[in-house]
Amino acid sequence: MLIYHVVLPKVWEEFKDKVEYEAQSLKVEGFIHCSYKYQLEKVLERYFSEAEKVIILSINPHRLNAKVVIEPSTDGEFYPHVYGKINLSAVTKIEERHLRC
Repeated sequence: MLIYHVVLPKVWEEFKDKVEYEAQSLKVEGFIHCSYKYQLEKVLERYFSEAEKVIILSINPHRLNAKVVIEPSTDGEFYPHVYGKINLSAVTKIEERHLRC
């Protein structure tokens, strides 16, 4: 089962040609927030409602060099958290999605 990470385009620009991706949350919280496909729309509404577009990374967790831990969030739902940088070789798809017209 794939996991997904949403990132703003200007942030993604810094990492798209690198070997690894590191979200700010890794430095602040110690992990990178991800979600399952069925959670994506809720994540987009809650955290990216002001964004015009986002980049969605589809990630194969079995290819990650970092550890993935499924943990509860403040809403009581369980989300995958990546405890380390995301090696881009684990990213199976990079999708640009427009949220507002």
